[in-house]
Amino acid sequence: MTALLPLDDYTLRVVVLGAATLGVVAGALGTFAVLRRQALVGDAISHAALPGVALAYLLTGSKSSLLLMIGAALTGFAAVLLVTAVVRTTRVKQDAALGIWLSVFFGVGLVLLTWLQRRPDASQAGLDRFLFGQAATLLREDVVTMAAAGALALLVLLALWKELKVLAFDHEFGATLGLRMRLVDVVLVGLLVVAIVIGLQTVGAVLMASMIVAPAAAARQWTDRLGAMTVLAAAFGALAGALGAVASAEVSRLPTGPTIVVVATALVAVSLLAAPRRGLVARAVRSRRARERLGLAQVLADLAQLEQVHEGPARGHHAATVGAMEQADVLPALVELERRGLVERTPDDRWLLTDRGRSEVSRA
Repeated sequence: MTALLPLDDYTLRVVVLGAATLGVVAGALGTFAVLRRQALVGDAISHAALPGVALAYLLTGSKSSLLLMIGAALTGFAAVLLVTAVVRTTRVKQDAALGIWLSVFFGVGLVLLTWLQRRPDASQAGLDRFLFGQAATLLREDVVTMAAAGALALLVLLALWKELKVLAFDHEFGATLGLRMRLVDVVLVGLLVVAIVIGLQTVGAVLMASMIVAPAAAARQWTDRLGAMTVLAAAFGALAGALGAVASAEVSRLPTGPTIVVVATALVAVSLLAAPRRGLVARAVRSRRARERLGLAQVLADLAQLEQVHEGPARGHHAATVGAMEQADVLPALVELERRGLVERTPDDRWLLTDRGRSEVSRA
């Protein structure tokens, strides 16, 4: 029974709920990062959050999830502010500034964690889970903290929906409307910080950026509407979190955080292939159909041109004659046109336009 219903296990239920909560929040908020082409900002925040975890422990001596999240949020937000300051006051581009501060904060975080791990007391044990994630250590209190912080972030998202929508698509237009777009931008960064810090214990600083980008990237393939994309991204994030947590529990020695990211990446791959409008398969089918339509139209035009040259349909023309104009085998196209009633075949295997076919050519 346990094999059939693995969620009967209390610990697994806690991990699944925590991972799904992370997926919902990261997916919904990551939508705006993807639309604004600021996916690297999520990577910078997640790496910059690491020293905040270590500093929060050093200052408080507590491993409370709430305190560590606050520390991570402060350094993550500080990193984004520093990136903005560098971009506005120097000639350094944003991608370079992000790379610089990402490396600096992450390096400081690794130094602090290494120093803490070498201390003689054992109270600091477990802090390294914020580096690569360790979802199995999630407690009920951790999930409650994640859910509360995530719910608050989503409420702010709903309250500022109009402003964030304008920010995502036309920052300058929002400014002309009198909206304080710079403040809205700062709020969005703050929301991304919340989404990232609640996932550090589950996925880790190294992989957390994937949870911001992957669900939103998958959802983008299925819809052109912001509201639908946000809901889909949240659903994909929750699905990736839940499936990844269950898979890691069912397979021995399979880490939860990387498994969640792999599932999220698989959802992106499926979306890139199978989405009805943007998917590669659908685009290939549409491209093939377009080529077929163009080919059929060209064969009709060639038959009409031959009729003009010979001053009437006469007895029709062989497929080889029509194909010589296209330098290709046009027999399959002629057969398809015959099926559609646009051309007809004579008893001596010649082809000529029907009245309907001539009308089709004249309309073109």
